[in-house]
Amino acid sequence: MALTLFNTLGRRLEPFQPFNPDKVGFYGCGPTVYNYAHIGNLRAYVTHDLLVKTLKYLGYGVNHVMNVTDVGHLSGDDDSGDDKMVKSAAERGKSVLEIAEFYTRAFFDDLDRMNIARPQVVSKATEHIFDMIELIKRIEKAGFTYEAGGNLYFDISRFPHYGELALLRLDELRAGARTGVDENKRNPQDFVLWFTKSKFENQALSWDSPWGRGYPGWHIECSAMSIKYLGEQFDIHAGGIDHVPIHHTNEIAQSEAATGKHPWVRYWVHNEFLVMDKGKMSKSSGSFLTLQSLIDEGYGALDYRYFLLGGHYRSQLQFSFEALDGARNARRSLLDRVKALSDQAEAIPGAFPAGAEDKSGGEAQKTLDNFRAALEDDLSSPRALAELWSLVRNPRIRAGDALAAAFTMDSVFSLDLRKTALERKEGSGESEESVREIERLVAERAAAKKVKDFSTADRIRDELKEKGIALEDGPGGTVWKRL
Repeated sequence: MALTLFNTLGRRLEPFQPFNPDKVGFYGCGPTVYNYAHIGNLRAYVTHDLLVKTLKYLGYGVNHVMNVTDVGHLSGDDDSGDDKMVKSAAERGKSVLEIAEFYTRAFFDDLDRMNIARPQVVSKATEHIFDMIELIKRIEKAGFTYEAGGNLYFDISRFPHYGELALLRLDELRAGARTGVDENKRNPQDFVLWFTKSKFENQALSWDSPWGRGYPGWHIECSAMSIKYLGEQFDIHAGGIDHVPIHHTNEIAQSEAATGKHPWVRYWVHNEFLVMDKGKMSKSSGSFLTLQSLIDEGYGALDYRYFLLGGHYRSQLQFSFEALDGARNARRSLLDRVKALSDQAEAIPGAFPAGAEDKSGGEAQKTLDNFRAALEDDLSSPRALAELWSLVRNPRIRAGDALAAAFTMDSVFSLDLRKTALERKEGSGESEESVREIERLVAERAAAKKVKDFSTADRIRDELKEKGIALEDGPGGTVWKRL
């Protein structure tokens, strides 16, 4: 079986076939840094992390790009409402850039606490204004824009594919058009590429441009930065389901208008909402839960990660503290089983090599095959978690093989299983530092053997033996133990 993903563009499961299998181009919509990320926001980033780590587990190289919106995002995705950054700065008596810097740090602190790997490229909107202007010039040259009231708009009537992602019909949009909030728009769905005049008389941040001094619309930043770092066509664009009808629909229109390439993005991956008792969590109400608020209630950041992995990313997930209690208890039980396996194992193994024979009649490998199949089936994390539980509960799988397979699975789950096992050994007199040094040498020896540098491999074996460490080579890799 190969990886399949549900593509929002077409609403169907599709085999994953990247433009370049050696380096998958992946763009995930990042935060607008005017406030703390709430726990609903964090579901998107766990989904992105699950996708990236699954791709790497399956052998793909990944170039992961994420934007940080620190200018131009109005509270309404359709160019209406207040400027989120300006409003937050005024309420807190800070500059816009101070607000952006503070909440950017807070956002990445949350990602670190949840073991969400940072993207290769993090691109701030304010650092890419030139790229946005250049892309807008291309859109204008291609004939998709008009100026009105001092602003530059994208004319959706000139783009025949408009609305495909959201299953909107362009003729119906035209027929149902009414005068919108912005009287300068020819169609209500037209959107601003560059603001020079708006209801904000003293916009905090502005730049010179061919259309006058002003600032970019929100949608253009993602197109400009993804094209800059991933090229004019790339593989995956991800974000929350709420981005489909406007933000991502507009991104497609302006990007393909500029480049003339269709499709701009091959796969669109969208996670569903985290649902509270009163509906979708939103910052606009002024009352929302952050990761820190969960920690203050006695939960771990990884308890919340486990909770999110327990639901499929395309299904709405009902949040309650009772449900989070269940996730915390389940994770604690999982860690207890890892500790028990650590006590039984002669040594802490490395990851289980794909396709290797194990000493448990192949059962460890069977669970890994099932785990892989679950991930390949549109990132089915609930099924993958079930395979992890099957692994650690199976008495027929010897402890070392079970741990090695569990660590392999945790390269995707990121629940700190290896750290737990190492800490257990530390409590038994084996320091984490010494374990890491031993495993570094074991890995160095394995690399030497791979290139047939047997003199180096023998030297490392002798060095470890002098330190009281014996090595045992087997089909599942090399394990070590104290003499």
